[in-house]
Amino acid sequence: MENGFKELGMFVYALRNKDDAKDWLMKNGHEHLAATISGAEGNKGAVEWLEKYKFDILAKAAMVGDGDEKAFQWLVKNGHREMAMVAKNIQSVKDQIEQDNNDVHKISSD
Repeated sequence: MENGFKELGMFVYALRNKDDAKDWLMKNGHEHLAATISGAEGNKGAVEWLEKYKFDILAKAAMVGDGDEKAFQWLVKNGHREMAMVAKNIQSVKDQIEQDNNDVHKISSD
């Protein structure tokens, strides 16, 4: 958060369902990052918005975050290997959150 890229720190918090971080992204000119998270959560409209405004790589990353293997292959094939790995990490976080939410033996820390 202190390295000059506050939006990346807020992205991580927002990815972990912190509503105030999502609001911060939206209010501070980082709608594309909020849309990436939303797309990774299955919001097709968010992916369409990313594509409409030419955030094609983020759109693919969102799709990977939502489990789209073809989008992952597209990122790798088109020279975006690092983003493909970031997208897989997004998918992992979202999958873990979903698993935790569905585990009757876990109590939310929020």
